[in-house]
Amino acid sequence: MKILITGNMGYVGPAVVRRLRQSFPDAFLHGHDNAYFAHCLTNAEQLPERLLDLQTYGDVRDMDPSLLEGCDAIVHLAAVSNDPMGNRFAQVTAAINQDASAALARAAAKAGVRNFVFASSCSVYGVAAGRPRREEDPLNPVTAYAASKIGTEQALRQIGGPMVITCLRFATACGMSDRLRLDLVLNDFVACALASGEISVLSDGTPWRPLIDTRDMARAIDWAVGRTAENGGQFLTVNAGSNDRNYQVKDLANAVAAAVPGTTVSINTTAPADSRSYQVDFGRYASLAPDYQPQVTLAQSIEDLVAGLRGMGFADADFRNSSLMRLQVLQGHIRKERLSDDLVWN
Repeated sequence: MKILITGNMGYVGPAVVRRLRQSFPDAFLHGHDNAYFAHCLTNAEQLPERLLDLQTYGDVRDMDPSLLEGCDAIVHLAAVSNDPMGNRFAQVTAAINQDASAALARAAAKAGVRNFVFASSCSVYGVAAGRPRREEDPLNPVTAYAASKIGTEQALRQIGGPMVITCLRFATACGMSDRLRLDLVLNDFVACALASGEISVLSDGTPWRPLIDTRDMARAIDWAVGRTAENGGQFLTVNAGSNDRNYQVKDLANAVAAAVPGTTVSINTTAPADSRSYQVDFGRYASLAPDYQPQVTLAQSIEDLVAGLRGMGFADADFRNSSLMRLQVLQGHIRKERLSDDLVWN
């Protein structure tokens, strides 16, 4: 079995590689990444790519079709990966996250790939008051990142043929990683608690976010790599997470404060309503993948983040201007003229 993993050198990639190596010990695992964040290792005991059979480098906007030869499955993680980057690089986000993703999937179908797994996002629901969102509910993206995920899902739906396509609409990622990001809500709160002893919630604390640890994201990808059309259809869009992991932001802040004694929480009760608030219904995923359900609790994610950051000697109260923020890394590459404004290596 041969599995190609694009974007494996990001935040989620190391957990995915570990999980796939565990589940498919004899598989040929091939990572392909543009290496924007390859140097951003955080408390890693070994290079995550050691578990791969092959690591290649390149831009998904210019994929060599020969890389797809003999592939049984493709796990497509490569993306401009959050709202701040999407806002700063809106056109590039569309080109990488949507256009290149659709082109890769079409090439995969032509090459006879059996399974294509696309890392989508629950952010497609955007502003969603009322009951938790199901897959068939209206979408309301409020960012370029979310819009690009919707565009890709729509393009993948049109491919047809025998390739089994799974779009995993992931809850908000969290947890420790060999390439940690702190531009995620729970990770940010833990960093604040450790660096300054204070968590400042910029909203009124009421917005909802579903969370999923990177290890549980890898568990869902493991399922999707082996999914058959009899289990969900040739093309499937599914919310990936767990119903008991929908949280209000204020509850996340308080959970972190409880885990890091001495931490205070301040909430801006006069803040205008946050435009991103949604609860998500993960019932379809629970039905289709009962043996791959999330297992990492909120407390475990926090505990792992605390241990990982302390293991790094983390104490940077100005971390939002550091290399632990993905936008800062890209802007640093551009300032030093390593990257162009359209995120192509010079």
